Amino acid sequence: MSATSISCREFRVRGRVQGVFYRASTQDRARALGLRGWAENLPDGSVRVVACGDEAAVSALGEWLWEGPAAAEVTDVTAAAIDDPGSQGFTTH
Repeated sequence: MSATSISCREFRVRGRVQGVFYRASTQDRARALGLRGWAENLPDGSVRVVACGDEAAVSALGEWLWEGPAAAEVTDVTAAAIDDPGSQGFTTH
């Protein structure tokens, strides 16, 4: 039996991602994947997503961030590995 690999990543999502239920949709997807973290709007119009959990689930969320909800128009998603911030559950700010 192999051990589960845990990873934490910070994503920055750019495009038309505020005011289109992007954070709420990300929260739903992240919770379905069993991830911890949060999604928050930033002043520059982007959305910051911090996600921690099973490496495959974090990667799956990263792929989904390119789609987002139907009204979103994502133009860029960047990702960086980060230390675990110790969050509980998945929230929006």
